[in-house]
Amino acid sequence: MVKVGLTGGIGAGKSEVSRLLASYGAVIVDADRIAREVVEPGTPGLAAVVEEFGAGVLASDGTLDRPKLGGIVFADPERLKALNAIVHPLVGARSAELEASAGPDAVVVHDVPLLAENGLAPLYDLVIVIDAAPQTQLDRLVRQRGMTEDEAKSRMAAQATREQRLAIADLVIDNDGPLAELEPQVREVWERLRNR
Repeated sequence: MVKVGLTGGIGAGKSEVSRLLASYGAVIVDADRIAREVVEPGTPGLAAVVEEFGAGVLASDGTLDRPKLGGIVFADPERLKALNAIVHPLVGARSAELEASAGPDAVVVHDVPLLAENGLAPLYDLVIVIDAAPQTQLDRLVRQRGMTEDEAKSRMAAQATREQRLAIADLVIDNDGPLAELEPQVREVWERLRNR
């Protein structure tokens, strides 16, 4: 088994790279998706978030109001730490379960947005960083995700810098250009992973 950590700043293109790697046969362990699962209604994770942040972070249907919670935690580093202290251990446990269920010859790609921030690089055989210029990230967040420029900058500021991510990279995929330039790079990385 090859354990890969995949990371990049918000709007850098991790989801697209994960999708491509999955299409080639990688087992994807998506930390963002798992983070949503562990705070679904009825879970201990959601109960802990409500205990920490109050019932005001719930939508009328009992689900987590992610934009409301995001507005709280991305404006206050201490509140973000409190949220991470709840969610990260739950995500880690679920990720370990998924990895354990992959075959011995699998390439397991952990899509981890906060890999650099949480010092997780040593957990993987190698780290792939999806790199895009901050202006490219900002443009994608505003254009494709409908964030205001201030919201996008706040999310970006809560993450590691580009330099911090590149410092932990074993492989870098440049995603500053159009989608057509991404696929050949990802295919080349996949071949390298299969040959390990």
